[in-house]
Amino acid sequence: MPGPLFAVTIDKASKRRSAGVFIALGHGVIELPLMLFIYFGLIQFGLPEIVQIAIGIVGGLLMILMGIQMLKQRGEKSQKTKSTKQDSFIAGIWTTAANAGFILWWTTVGTTLLLNAQTFGIIGFSAFAATHWFCDFLWYSVVALLIFKSQRFWTHKVHQAIFLFCFIVLVGYGSWFFGSSLYAALVKIM
Repeated sequence: MPGPLFAVTIDKASKRRSAGVFIALGHGVIELPLMLFIYFGLIQFGLPEIVQIAIGIVGGLLMILMGIQMLKQRGEKSQKTKSTKQDSFIAGIWTTAANAGFILWWTTVGTTLLLNAQTFGIIGFSAFAATHWFCDFLWYSVVALLIFKSQRFWTHKVHQAIFLFCFIVLVGYGSWFFGSSLYAALVKIM
């Protein structure tokens, strides 16, 4: 979802082709320890099933609301962050650490994903963590490269299509998390 880290990537990529690589590395410096804390600290001690269900419901609703908010803001122009002399790596660290939405996402949706990975033990966690970070790395690297190479071609229609795609993905995943958690709650009640 376009957010602070995405905005920093766009800003840095307009000046440096490899900005996304370093932003993703900085992002990983914050994200990996958080994932380890959630997996080894919170989940391993056993979250009661009701907490897991609540996390799924809240995480699902959060994703749906983020998608709706994105759709509402699709007509607004995205604002680039001010250009500084900061290295892209440091920008990735600071932008991630200062993003309350990032922490909220990991304590809801991210925890739900880690709970699903827990089914396969440490191998599942490791595969999930590696895949998740690789996707972040690939995403920010490709976005930066595309922005660097094609900034002049981005039209209003392209922005609208990107917002619509992100809306569909967020609401789709959010609905799945919400629905499956709600189903689990109803089964538990009955």
